[in-house]
Amino acid sequence: MRQLWGYALILIGSLFDLFGCIGLVRLPDLYNRLQASTKCVTMGTCLILLGTLVLIGFTPAAGKIILCLIFVLITAPTAAHALARASHFSGISLWEGSVCDLLKEDREQ
Repeated sequence: MRQLWGYALILIGSLFDLFGCIGLVRLPDLYNRLQASTKCVTMGTCLILLGTLVLIGFTPAAGKIILCLIFVLITAPTAAHALARASHFSGISLWEGSVCDLLKEDREQ
């Protein structure tokens, strides 16, 4: 039963990674691509790591998996935020279909 749960988590994580890659190709601008790739790939990688943890159990490798999980959860969203903010400040415009630009509104005030 444990193997079934582990493989299911790995499969779902792989699907999240696949959707993140599709988002990189299909979405119109940098900001949408960053959001799709960061959210999907962070979730996908964490699910793959959790599935591996379920499969191997609590062995010495489990500590490394947990550390990798924490590292991915902290660094991926932080890096995406820094990239998006730096891109905005350097003048990369949003897609024409974007509804609002709250960062631009805050900077103008």
